[in-house]
Amino acid sequence: MPDNPLITGLLKADAYPHPVQAVRLIETHCAWVLLTGEFAYKIKKPVDFGFLDFSTLEKRRFYCEEEIRLNRRFAPQVYLDVVAVGGTVQQPRIAAAGVALEYAVRMRQFADGGLLSQLAAQQRLQRAHIDQLVEVIGRFHQNAAHASMDSGYGEPGRIHHWVQENFEHIRPALDEARDIERLEHLRRWSEQERRRIDGVLAQRRQGGFIRECHGDLHLGNITLIEDRVTPFDCVEFNPELRWIDLMSEAAFLIMDLDDRGYSGFAHHFLNRYLQHTGDYAGLAVLRYYLVYRALVRAKVAVLRRAQTAPGSEPFRQATTDYRQYAQLAADYLAPHDARLVITHGLSGSGKSTVAAQLCEHTGMIQIRSDIERKRLAGLAADGRSGSGVGDGLYTADRTQQTYRQLATLAGRVLQAGYSVIVDATFLEQARRGEFQTLATSLQVPFVILHCEADDAELERRVLARAAAGTDPSEAGLEVLYAQRRIRQPLTADELRHTVAVDTARYDIHALQTAIDRLPQPR
Repeated sequence: MPDNPLITGLLKADAYPHPVQAVRLIETHCAWVLLTGEFAYKIKKPVDFGFLDFSTLEKRRFYCEEEIRLNRRFAPQVYLDVVAVGGTVQQPRIAAAGVALEYAVRMRQFADGGLLSQLAAQQRLQRAHIDQLVEVIGRFHQNAAHASMDSGYGEPGRIHHWVQENFEHIRPALDEARDIERLEHLRRWSEQERRRIDGVLAQRRQGGFIRECHGDLHLGNITLIEDRVTPFDCVEFNPELRWIDLMSEAAFLIMDLDDRGYSGFAHHFLNRYLQHTGDYAGLAVLRYYLVYRALVRAKVAVLRRAQTAPGSEPFRQATTDYRQYAQLAADYLAPHDARLVITHGLSGSGKSTVAAQLCEHTGMIQIRSDIERKRLAGLAADGRSGSGVGDGLYTADRTQQTYRQLATLAGRVLQAGYSVIVDATFLEQARRGEFQTLATSLQVPFVILHCEADDAELERRVLARAAAGTDPSEAGLEVLYAQRRIRQPLTADELRHTVAVDTARYDIHALQTAIDRLPQPR
């Protein structure tokens, strides 16, 4: 039972103005949530953590109203209104007349078991859920309100204030040397990284990447409603934690997938999100935000532990959770050897499929020429230009512009410390040479992933893709026939950097091993 008599009183069915069979309580570090069947009521705890202040009744009422306003951006069917809790402390009543003892956010209770965190724990999280998330979050980010330059939101110093704030909350709660040493290592790295990316953070603010986001986007705050992923429970208590860099928001979800053992889905989300938004420059700050987000959850764990009895099972679980998040933050600091991979093959040869699987398996970043060609023309990835061979989006000038953009983006990814797969046909030796030169200038390994399939299979795939109409590629048989005429074979020098893959039959692990075994630059 809770130690708050008001909440104890609200566990009784007669405290509600509608039929209730039973009341179930969920408690967090800052709220009580009462589940009644048809409705859920969220009451904020009278706490003040600095970054969150619910210490007065008036503040709790204000933030209840903010919670309704902000969450209707994601789930208008869930967030209904704010109701007063009346009656007496011993016999409270929801929506009773008279003096308000407390305020509650009234929500339509959604079905139990649909949280993505629950699906993940049950090994039921699917790639289709991640694809929906990209669609929902990508669209929301695109339409989210931009922070004005005079607001102060997104200033590098203010961003880093919240990074430092994690350490200030966590450090007093630690008493074991190994925990303290790890936290200090993370603090030093965060300070150094902030100085390194200070200019990038400022550029992102000027570039409009600070927007009014969700702010607390992890799997426990996303559920399935009518089989559609639906975020809820955004940050209402502090605008500084809501008006943030879009990449900070994406980092929270990526970190949570990593923490729950879904690193492949984390890589899948990141690649699809980047392809949706084009924000490859954001990779320069991603690692900083990943560490920050892991430590946000670590902070929540120690705050939750402080509200439990020492030695109790909740205390031990919170300690375990803290250490898991702290170790994940430390894992993000490990250096990775970046490499530049380009695909090579005709339309229908399976380049994009193999590249996507490699990226999910390894964490590399996939840049698709079909998507970037359309982005340059102001088209969405699934838009159709109606271009024919050599015209529209496929003139020589448009193609040159596309490859130039691919090189620019690949350079940004590599300089951010990530490996990249540039997914294009690369049928001409001169274009392949430009990317080999880029790899040499950045002193990273260069790999050509030669994708092949027999002629009948190429034609079958091209026709099937055109009939489906869901792939960014617009290549049909006419394009395939033209490619066969102009393709230039790999040179002897290029073959030394090449891994061939029969896309009708391959093993992704063996393919990764073959790439790793290629000679490295001296």
